[in-house]
Amino acid sequence: MNSLTVFYIGLFYVATLLLIAGLAYRIYEYSRTPAPLKIPTTPAPTTTSGVAYRMAREVVLFESLFKSNKWIWVFGWMFHVGLALVLFRHVRYFQEPVWFVVEIVQPFGMYAGFAMVAGLLGLWARRFLVDRVRYISTPSDHLILALLIGIGLSGMMMTFVAHADIVALKAFMLGLMTFDFQPLPTDGPLLVHLTLVALLMIIFPISKLLHAPGIFFSPTRNQADNPREHRHVANWAIELERKNG
Repeated sequence: MNSLTVFYIGLFYVATLLLIAGLAYRIYEYSRTPAPLKIPTTPAPTTTSGVAYRMAREVVLFESLFKSNKWIWVFGWMFHVGLALVLFRHVRYFQEPVWFVVEIVQPFGMYAGFAMVAGLLGLWARRFLVDRVRYISTPSDHLILALLIGIGLSGMMMTFVAHADIVALKAFMLGLMTFDFQPLPTDGPLLVHLTLVALLMIIFPISKLLHAPGIFFSPTRNQADNPREHRHVANWAIELERKNG
């Protein structure tokens, strides 16, 4: 086993550990953060089932973004749907045998990369062309978009230009899961792609990409609009009342 394979084995174990531990810690923090006020964005549902339905529309269809800005919604939805298909296509590298549904999605996932990159380019252009967005954009915003575009382009390069040894790559990935390490192909686009993916995994828990799990903890979305029916008291306030009572 060459030193390059050893390096990427270590890189992906570290990146996976940081991703899982970082996300778990962030989600724990979100779950422990009190929401002292009833602040659902109105008009809001008044029941728990209504909140779940509203949250599903927000996560799947980006409902609030659609209502506020159609152009941003188009690019954002293109990116996220393309990303979902691409990720689902990549499941084949971690399975043997491959699920039937994963096999079916392969051609769709192959071309979804174009939608993913097009959506990212549209979202990035917005940070240059829209004055108020350009004013609040930070270097990290641009770097994350550049990183995601780099991942998309390098992946498309392997698919349509310089084909990587997919059989050897799958053996490498399965080896990581079973600790039966296999040599990693040394194709340039593949190494670039894997490096960028590992970097994304490392920075994900400390980046603005945390809006992915964070949306489920947003009090403007996960609260029912029922302040007349139920008094809302934060947990820390309940404990304070007990101590003072």
